[in-house]
Amino acid sequence: MPQFDVTIAGELNLDLLLYGLPIELLPERELVASDMMITLGGSSAIVAHNLAALGNRVGFISRIGKDPMGQNALDRLAAAGVDVSRVRRAEDGTGSGMSVILHHGTWRNILTFLGTMSQLSFEDLDLEYLCSSRHFHFSSFFLHTSLRPRTAELLKKVKSAGLTISMDTNDDPEDQWQGLNELLPYVDVLLPNEREALKISGEQQLERAIESLAAIVPLVVVKMGPEGAIAQRGNERFKSAPIRVRVIDAVGAGDSFDAGFITHYIRGADVETCLAHGNLAGALSTTRPGGTEAFLDTNYREQFFREHKPAKVNSA
Repeated sequence: MPQFDVTIAGELNLDLLLYGLPIELLPERELVASDMMITLGGSSAIVAHNLAALGNRVGFISRIGKDPMGQNALDRLAAAGVDVSRVRRAEDGTGSGMSVILHHGTWRNILTFLGTMSQLSFEDLDLEYLCSSRHFHFSSFFLHTSLRPRTAELLKKVKSAGLTISMDTNDDPEDQWQGLNELLPYVDVLLPNEREALKISGEQQLERAIESLAAIVPLVVVKMGPEGAIAQRGNERFKSAPIRVRVIDAVGAGDSFDAGFITHYIRGADVETCLAHGNLAGALSTTRPGGTEAFLDTNYREQFFREHKPAKVNSA
């Protein structure tokens, strides 16, 4: 019996969310936000937190600074039930990373200080710990600059231990999108959004991007926000309609989708069920600020799931 359902190696930080700022940020002006929130951030940490909230046993490896922000983020993750016994603290004085997210209605600016996010290295990883699981998830490939040169080696070792692997690359701050070709052959489930699918594949049209990626990865799942999600497995296409809710904040919605999808994928559910529950978790996330706040209240989460049963998924 594996120790965990899912293990994750990735970034752990806080998000500072600011609302109501002007679109044009003028220099030398004091600009006042209408509201703010500090919440758990980092794609890896959000996925881990929400996987645990959905009833999974989750093991997590990361690196944080010896500062209150790192401890705060660690405490939030541990409170969700994630095992954080392998999280390391930087000894060189580097501070914990942090993202500042400026909301502008339907879009946002994301400003990130990497700090210890970029320090996590292959040497920090307890491979036996990561492999004592049914499934391994990897997020934010381009932020992990220290781990990036040996990520393929990591995935190869995890795969050889019999785990399935999912990956959500997230954005590339440099917009170069290099280094993924050697990783994709080890991935069982790729979870990009539309823009990421185009960038990863190098294609200009989403249809061609999905076909190109599906020729490499057994299951490609493209998150399309208010349009739902599309999955491709070989020549099979699946479409899942979105769940209509009043959106408060889309931060972490894609990561929450990942958590909902993976929860059912590792239990052997069919693609339709996985897609539907991915959409359900993603929709739940948008009803409260940040990527984890909607998952904290068990009663609220369970009531939301009862009231918004998964939408029917159609093969296409």
